[in-house]
Amino acid sequence: MAEMQRDLTRTALAVLFIAILIGFSFWILRPFLGAIVWATMIVVATWPLMVAVQARLWRRRALAVTVMTLALLLVLVVPLSLAIGTIVANADTIAGWAKSLATFKVPPPPEWVGKLPLIGGKALLAWEQVAAAGIEEFAAKAAPYAGLVTRWFVAEVGSFGIVFLQFLLTIVIAAIMYANGERAAAGVRRFGRRLAGPRGEDSVRLAGQAIRGVALGVVVTALAQSVAGGIGLAVAGVPFAAVLTAVMFMLAIAQLGPALVLAPAVVWVYWSGSTGWGTFLLIWTVAVGAMDNFLRPILIKRGADLPLLLIFAGVIGGLMAFGLIGIFVGPVVLAVGYTLLEAWVSEEEGAA
Repeated sequence: MAEMQRDLTRTALAVLFIAILIGFSFWILRPFLGAIVWATMIVVATWPLMVAVQARLWRRRALAVTVMTLALLLVLVVPLSLAIGTIVANADTIAGWAKSLATFKVPPPPEWVGKLPLIGGKALLAWEQVAAAGIEEFAAKAAPYAGLVTRWFVAEVGSFGIVFLQFLLTIVIAAIMYANGERAAAGVRRFGRRLAGPRGEDSVRLAGQAIRGVALGVVVTALAQSVAGGIGLAVAGVPFAAVLTAVMFMLAIAQLGPALVLAPAVVWVYWSGSTGWGTFLLIWTVAVGAMDNFLRPILIKRGADLPLLLIFAGVIGGLMAFGLIGIFVGPVVLAVGYTLLEAWVSEEEGAA
């Protein structure tokens, strides 16, 4: 009995010591956790591409790491940095647009709306009803909230210089992970096997697939939609196209879609009297919005089959809980949890 009590005390002290050691380790690494999480997501999502690049560069890992690092700077970090910097620099302008909604009046519909095939009559009636009722009351109520949302985003981002340094740190860590990817992956798999045997190792693989699915499906789709939408805005002559493109990128990341920016832009172009450019931007808006229906499912299913509602909840909840980094961490955490839970339930059903 006394021997059992001594073993219990020793086990409790050992667990307590390990918990304290882990806590202090996270406390020391706290300034780098954001960059580590981002770098891990990027490397896991783009590892097959890195292997393909290495195969084309005479299997030289150093050359492949250099190419991937430069590609990350040009494709991911630079657009995201420009988007955040543009929104922060034009925060007052965006708030001014929101306040101007209170005085906005819907113009009467042009003649060509009623001549549209199939939907012309309904579209003309709906436009006339909105023009008659007006959106002044709704806009007056929404304007203060739009300004508050903009200021809240700026407060969450904080100093742009700090965010930019974090991006650079992310690239450095990603380069290190690219150089030692196989060793790191083997270590994580061994850790999973040590915790739960073969099931733990399978869970690590499923987690990697979930990370790849979120990174490809959410980020790549948002980047493609915002770039295409920005090109349409610039060609149609919409002012502040760079600011609107940055807003579109953030909305697309949050799974709200670029239509929240493009649709008002179409109305503004028509209201300005440019019927031809308005029609062009309307068609372009439909095409950009339709990219969601085929591009994102293809990319997500390359990693893991994840429901859209889960990604949306992860983006919004992650942003509210962790700030800017939560946009990426939130959906990844929920995707990993959902994937592991689904695999566990499927395993039990198969056994039954």
